[in-house]
Amino acid sequence: MFSFFTKEIAIDLGTANTIIIYNDKVVVDEPSIVAIERSTGKIIAIGKRAQMMHGKTHENIKTIRPLRDGVIADFQAAEHMIRELIKMIGLRQGLFPPALKMVICIPSGITAVEERAVKDSAEQAGAREVKLIHEPMAAAIGIGIDVLEPTGNMIIDIGGGTSEIAVIALGGIVNNKSIRIAGDDFNADIEEYMRKQHNINIGERTSERIKIEVGAALPEIDNPPDDYAVHGRDMLTGIPKEIIVNYTEIAHCLDKSISKIETAVLQALEMTPPELSADIFRTGIYLAGGGSMLRGLDKRLHLKTKLPIHVAEDPLRAVARGTGIALKNFDKFTFLIK
Repeated sequence: MFSFFTKEIAIDLGTANTIIIYNDKVVVDEPSIVAIERSTGKIIAIGKRAQMMHGKTHENIKTIRPLRDGVIADFQAAEHMIRELIKMIGLRQGLFPPALKMVICIPSGITAVEERAVKDSAEQAGAREVKLIHEPMAAAIGIGIDVLEPTGNMIIDIGGGTSEIAVIALGGIVNNKSIRIAGDDFNADIEEYMRKQHNINIGERTSERIKIEVGAALPEIDNPPDDYAVHGRDMLTGIPKEIIVNYTEIAHCLDKSISKIETAVLQALEMTPPELSADIFRTGIYLAGGGSMLRGLDKRLHLKTKLPIHVAEDPLRAVARGTGIALKNFDKFTFLIK
């Protein structure tokens, strides 16, 4: 009887996007952002609607991104966001609201205090039971790697707030490197470059668009994107203006951040036991997360490591898919989930 009232959901609580899987289907895929009325503290919008307000609000509305660098920065906003996103699934029918069992994925480099914050937020939002799984492990399961085998696999998950680099074998993380350089830093690099090079002020949403339209990791790629028109405020005159940017200059401005990710990959490879290094030489490196969609990133990592690089299909949802599979095969993956 109790299991009939228990609903199981898997959540990929990301810095940029939150994805919820229920019954093996992605039911919610929304930006991790909340719009709040300052005077009353009331939630006005979450997800896509709140993102449309981001950077365009007046003094009575503020938009908050509750997660920064993969961890909860604003506890209350995170709790509201999780609660509202769960409402979107439309589970609470009838007299008794269902008891929720959640599996949430977290960066592998977070502290016990930060883990506690994730659990508390989920419990405040109505979860009866909360389990956590590390992102690189969830990404590996989502890509389709058999993580329980005694074979070494290297996963790089580049999200919005953190880049997770992990070597996985026998259902555990052998070594991992978690750095707080990821999609958000790419956006900040683009904003700064526009200010310095073109004397134009742009917002977070515009820099995200530039990254998607003309972002690249190498100054020369095979099928280059078209040039992109950027609109912003001229810093000298204060008048709105348009400039055209191409992928080569974006590749130059992202170079520093990508170099830091490359260094972290090399450090993770250095720490890998020799038997697992031999496996990685054969299997290569797997890329997941939204950052892995940056044009030419796989090629750049291949040039640096000389190893085969595989980008996951639908890399944005690889982690969420893995979390969903771990939830479904709970008994098989018990020791991965804590």
